Amino acid sequence: MSAAVVIRGAAGLAPARRRLGTRLASARTYLGLAVIVFWGMGPVYWMVVTAFRHSDYTFDTTPWPTHVTLENFASVFTTDTGNHFARALINSTIIGAVTTAIGLVFGIFTAYALARLTFRGKNLVLSIVLAASMFPGVALLTPLFQLFTTIGWFGTYQALIVPNISFVLPLTIYTLTAFFKELPWELEESARIDGATRAQAFRMVLLPLAAPGVFTTAILAFIASWNEYLISSQLSNDATQPATVAIARFAGSKPHEEPFTSVMAAGTVVTIPLVIIVILLQRRIVSGLTAGGVKG
Repeated sequence: MSAAVVIRGAAGLAPARRRLGTRLASARTYLGLAVIVFWGMGPVYWMVVTAFRHSDYTFDTTPWPTHVTLENFASVFTTDTGNHFARALINSTIIGAVTTAIGLVFGIFTAYALARLTFRGKNLVLSIVLAASMFPGVALLTPLFQLFTTIGWFGTYQALIVPNISFVLPLTIYTLTAFFKELPWELEESARIDGATRAQAFRMVLLPLAAPGVFTTAILAFIASWNEYLISSQLSNDATQPATVAIARFAGSKPHEEPFTSVMAAGTVVTIPLVIIVILLQRRIVSGLTAGGVKG
């Protein structure tokens, strides 16, 4: 009798232990997520707090907004101190849009060839693309500076767009190659049997199916171009400098004083378009990133 009672008691404790284990696992998961979010968003939060803080309290360590003012955002767009941030935003938009468009055109056709066609040296091409993506940009500064100065491109849009394309193309090709590989061959073959050429089958069948991947790749390419600083800092002038370079060269109203609060305000303004894009298009981004993840 006592043994039966012990067995029933142990059986009753098992579900409670399982529930406790599940709760502990969930707590660990949420704790890990909280640490990741704090680690990633902490600098962004401090940038926004400093952007709204009066310049006299730049080094105030209060972790929440104090001495709130909008003067920093007004000073970002004023030209009295020689800053031309509005023009820099336009330059970043032009450079990013052109780089993304050209990178997509070449990337789509290259990815289709690598994913769908069989030809000698295909693995070598993929290896070259991978090597190009790992090549340090700082090693290109001196030859690009000399080349663009010789041909009269220094300080022009093309001097900033062409290097950006070389950085964006490997990302575009590798991402889209994975999407095209996962698309069903049967749809293309059916279109070819119905009389469509390879180009027509690609344009009317495969490309619409790859739209989530193309869309996601375009966003990633634009963000990479928008955030580029190294090449632009050396090959741009006052008329063509993007927003990243303009922020680094910000001048304050007081000599020999770094305008930290204005720089933080400019950083907040630059971040806003990317945040809006991600919020509005998050479903397309997620569908594009997960497309091809499950085969069958």
